[in-house]
Amino acid sequence: MFQVFTDIASWLVYSVLGLSPETQFAGALHFFIDDTLKIFALLLVMIYVIALIRASLNVERVRDYLAGKHRALGYSLGSLFGAITPFCSCSSIPVFLGFTSAGIPLGITMAFLITSPLINEVAVLLLVSLLGWKFTLVYIALGMTVGILGGIFLDAIKAERWLQPFAANALKQGQLKQGAEANSQIDTPALSDDTAPLSLAERHTFAKEEVVTIFRRVWKWVFIGVGLGATLHGFVPEGFIESYLGAGQWWSVPAAVLLGIPLYSNATGVIPVMESLITNGLPIGTTLAFCMSTVAASFPEFILLKQVMQWRLLATLFALLLVAFTMIGWVFNATFPIM
Repeated sequence: MFQVFTDIASWLVYSVLGLSPETQFAGALHFFIDDTLKIFALLLVMIYVIALIRASLNVERVRDYLAGKHRALGYSLGSLFGAITPFCSCSSIPVFLGFTSAGIPLGITMAFLITSPLINEVAVLLLVSLLGWKFTLVYIALGMTVGILGGIFLDAIKAERWLQPFAANALKQGQLKQGAEANSQIDTPALSDDTAPLSLAERHTFAKEEVVTIFRRVWKWVFIGVGLGATLHGFVPEGFIESYLGAGQWWSVPAAVLLGIPLYSNATGVIPVMESLITNGLPIGTTLAFCMSTVAASFPEFILLKQVMQWRLLATLFALLLVAFTMIGWVFNATFPIM
């Protein structure tokens, strides 16, 4: 699907600029162009599609389905939604704003955001192909548990106070609207939703405005995040990871997570790394923790989320993911020490 962007990057770096594929700079530049094009394409498409869906569907019904449930069920549904939807880092802001503006509690929204990077199509395909369905099912169960517990924890510490002002206001307005509608339904239960649905042209106009507004806010952060990831990706010496992650000691798992987070690789790059690590005898849990952090905890996602979260909430989310990756690595090392 994205081969065209890879071909464009190869043409620019190797044909137009005449750089050798063997040089570190060429590899880093190719990574930067390739991933920037992919993220920008996904950003434009996903914002438009999500905005079109938001304009087409009755958001209040979705909100009521999640927010109206018992809080424990809401966490579970948020985590499940994160596990089964293919949202990437570029769609995190419109999804987050869609949840908050609908008045859905922050803990449920965060259960989605925590689970989504933990359980994605890349991680599942890697696990199935390398470790089998047994490992994959255990991983999915652990990932969803982390999302649910993370949502509960963030609600317990009232993390909504660390949202950016416009996001906090959207959440407050959504919850006030929800409360007003709930009272209205008590007084006049026979009222029906007589809001006229938007026409196709109106939905298109709304989606186009959302694309322009959000893209103007985040494009420079994409450049910064992918640039940093490309620099680290291109200049980390070959064999460094296999040499310094240890041989199964307890500290090797958090060390693997810390090493993997800034590398920000795509699925194509992480598959041979994972196979190489396992082949060289690195424990499954340590390998999995490293690859999860490399694929899921990307700089672009956190830099984009900075637009809707203050540093305290962003740091808390980062710490939760770091702990989650570490715990899952330890569990897999203890449960499946040998392939």
